[in-house]
Amino acid sequence: MKRHNWIILLLSIVFVGLAVLLIAIGSVDIPFSDVFDILLGNPSENKAWNFIVFESRIPLLATTALAGAALAVSGLLLQTLFSNPLADPSILGVSTGSSFGVAVVLLLSGGAISNVFGSYIAILGGALIGALVVMAILLVFSASVKSSTMLLILGVLLSYLTSSGISLMNFFATQEGVHSFVIWGLGNFSGVTMKQLPLFAILVFVGLVASIFMVKPLNALLLGSRYAENLGINLRRVRNALLLIAGLLTAIVTAFCGPIGFIGLVVPHMARLLLRTSDHYRLMPVTMLSGAVVAMLCTLISVLPQENGLIPINAITPIIGVPVIIYIILNRRKIFYFN
Repeated sequence: MKRHNWIILLLSIVFVGLAVLLIAIGSVDIPFSDVFDILLGNPSENKAWNFIVFESRIPLLATTALAGAALAVSGLLLQTLFSNPLADPSILGVSTGSSFGVAVVLLLSGGAISNVFGSYIAILGGALIGALVVMAILLVFSASVKSSTMLLILGVLLSYLTSSGISLMNFFATQEGVHSFVIWGLGNFSGVTMKQLPLFAILVFVGLVASIFMVKPLNALLLGSRYAENLGINLRRVRNALLLIAGLLTAIVTAFCGPIGFIGLVVPHMARLLLRTSDHYRLMPVTMLSGAVVAMLCTLISVLPQENGLIPINAITPIIGVPVIIYIILNRRKIFYFN
């Protein structure tokens, strides 16, 4: 069996193991035998346990896996597009755009928008609109800016601009509004309910499938822009497609789960280190699986304190992500990514 097949098999086993643990462990202590019976269609006499398993733990598991895969693939697309190992979903300002939209809902409106549309719908709508506005601006710039590096700089500038707007809204907002915004910004995979899960899953699935169709252009970009053009690749069209896919995946996850850091930056590196190649035909499925596994591991750590509630995801991802980045920096001469 080839190396990438062994890695996929190993990641699949880890995925299943983490999935079992996430369903069995939570803030409420439910015996594993009862959890297993509930999953097999034998409801427990304790109705609260049935509700927790089907309405809380299963949506949490599905949301975590899908969000992790989406953020990891988004980071992979952007790192290859910009030939920059430090590119991630937040670098283009899409995550910050989502945060800006939520800030308008929670801080600027003083709760008026939430009162009209409902808190969750208002936050979700604000996050999506904010991200889409930033994406639209980037696509407009992309039509006139030929250099991917310059486009990357424009994305960073947009991120700084929206961050400035968020800071101003925080300064003038009420204490309750600031508290709500800070809590949202910590990141949370448990906010998607069973009713909201189908929409989230469909949107992420469409983005992941679209990214798979970009494997051939991504491999062509590894050869350099001139070689890619000689192979018949329309660079501007490919760049816009990659920006759109990565932006939408990031926007969807941020809207439903809040801004989640480090997964999009670190997981593509982990996948390349495991495979020892940058061939996207092999890299794409491993990145998806690795993203899901890392997100699930972070979520499992977040639920371990049980009686004290969930630890914010963004307090855990740097613990896993920073050592990986440090290793890459120290061994950068031995690691050949974009080849």
